Amino acid sequence: MSEEIKAEPEKARLLWLQSSPHIASPVNVQVIMTRVLIALTPASVFGVVIFGINALLTIAVAVSSAIVGEALFRRAVKRESHLKDLSACVTGLLLALVIPPSTPLWMTALGSIFAVVVAKEFFGGLGANVFNPALAGRAFMLMSFPAAMTTWLNPAQSGSLFRPDGGTGATPLGALKEGAANLPVEQALGYAGTPEMYKELFLGFHGGCIGETSILLLLAGGFYLLFTKTIDWRAPAGMLGSAVVFSAAFGMDPVFALLSGGLVLGALFMATDYTSAPVTETGKLIFGAGAGLIVILIRKFGAYPEGVMFGILIMNAAVPFLNKILHKKYGYVKPKKTAKGGAK
Repeated sequence: MSEEIKAEPEKARLLWLQSSPHIASPVNVQVIMTRVLIALTPASVFGVVIFGINALLTIAVAVSSAIVGEALFRRAVKRESHLKDLSACVTGLLLALVIPPSTPLWMTALGSIFAVVVAKEFFGGLGANVFNPALAGRAFMLMSFPAAMTTWLNPAQSGSLFRPDGGTGATPLGALKEGAANLPVEQALGYAGTPEMYKELFLGFHGGCIGETSILLLLAGGFYLLFTKTIDWRAPAGMLGSAVVFSAAFGMDPVFALLSGGLVLGALFMATDYTSAPVTETGKLIFGAGAGLIVILIRKFGAYPEGVMFGILIMNAAVPFLNKILHKKYGYVKPKKTAKGGAK
């Protein structure tokens, strides 16, 4: 009998039931969420640096609202608090990173509460949600407050870190969608040439959501998650690869498609969500490829300049179907093929 049961005799009367596989691992939800927070830190800090106090307050309000909203809801329905697993912190931070820095703080708080309560807790809590909570919160905000969610700040041009406003402007995708569609991309966006445009988009010195602008820092966070085996490469590869292929097929600039908008942020941090993505390797590839296709279709033919949110949420709805048709048999090992004419 273990020392734990000796110390608490009532545990000896409990019968623990758990489905296979029975594998113990020191990597729990708290460890995973901590890694995600670490991976998002560079892009978050960069967002505060270029957008100023607005971005900092948005992040603070989104995270705190998610924590408080989840705690109050779980207390109201008499569920055990899960604040220690840091999932509410991740949801709040992700929501903050995919909204404009000029979003009023009360709207940010409302969207964050919707994300953790409606999109997650209403479905049963962590591990039971069908849709990515942060993106569901953003969808709610976009439908409820379209004007605020499509107002953008240009990066602050002064030397002050906390300059409150760098002036309003359009995102690269927005500028291209609204006009000058017959001009080359770099001219439509006001760049001297294509190399300069690629450089600025890669580094992130342009308007957009708080955490989506710096592709460099997002890739650094993504590589950290891949190195620590926190995420699988298949969904991001499928999404980014699909976006490149279909943007080229529709006569769009594939490099611009990768470097603009929230494609990299969505592929690395949203499409890899453990709960709302498929569990099989093939399913993850299909999930990512489908999301990338939807993104490009919306960018090319839709009224919205960006489609990452819609692409991932639509594919979230297809996850149960993908898991069903591509189910994995635990313990099954595919027999090796023998050489033709060889020994059986």
